[in-house]
Amino acid sequence: MTAANSASEATIIEATPYELIGGETGVRHLAERFYAIMDEEPGASRIRAMHGADLAPIKQLLFEFLSGWLGGPALYFERPEHRCIMSAHRPYPIGDAERDEWMMCMRRAMFDCDITGDMHALLDQAFLRMANAFRARPPG
Repeated sequence: MTAANSASEATIIEATPYELIGGETGVRHLAERFYAIMDEEPGASRIRAMHGADLAPIKQLLFEFLSGWLGGPALYFERPEHRCIMSAHRPYPIGDAERDEWMMCMRRAMFDCDITGDMHALLDQAFLRMANAFRARPPG
């Protein structure tokens, strides 16, 4: 292996998903596109109904959460009033249908933001794990 290959491999290993999808601009675009799809898509009516009329505040929160979750600045976690992401979703009746709507919106947003190939596969798996975890659990 040459020194150039080692440097190239080190760069790939050190790059975060945040950097690979375009940093602040890419993450903001993903969050904005996600909520635009949710707002426009009749097939996302269950999850849209869980949000207020003004999506601007939640777009900002998703952007801030994704920023840190993807390896960029931990904006959401630096907020004094931040909540555990699981606790924030606990009051909502999230079942399989809501999970599927959320994933449909996120998958379309990733496609629209040109997140493809290995990065798409990696994020899709991670988003699906998160969406599954948000489903309401029956008491007991």
